[in-house]
Amino acid sequence: MAVRIRFARHGLRNRPMFHIVAMNARSKRDGKPLETLGAFNPHPNMDEKAKHITLDFARTKYWLGVGAQPTDGVRFLLERAGLLPPRPLYPNVRRSAEALAQGN
Repeated sequence: MAVRIRFARHGLRNRPMFHIVAMNARSKRDGKPLETLGAFNPHPNMDEKAKHITLDFARTKYWLGVGAQPTDGVRFLLERAGLLPPRPLYPNVRRSAEALAQGN
């Protein structure tokens, strides 16, 4: 069974709130998750400046350790939280520089 760490959309129309969940890759977006790992609110209250993210670090590390693959949006949040190393912005540039250094 392939497990993905992804968003499950909740909330109101035009005011979404997302749960960060571990679930089977073939299940529906808002289906029953294996485990809820946290929440992400992209629209905070008017008096607050930052977006709200809650995340259970221990359980997220566990799911990543057993091979769960995060989606792109969740990967971005996990990189910002420090659970995953940041991806290089231009992966081919490094490879090209190494090839030039070797004379190929």
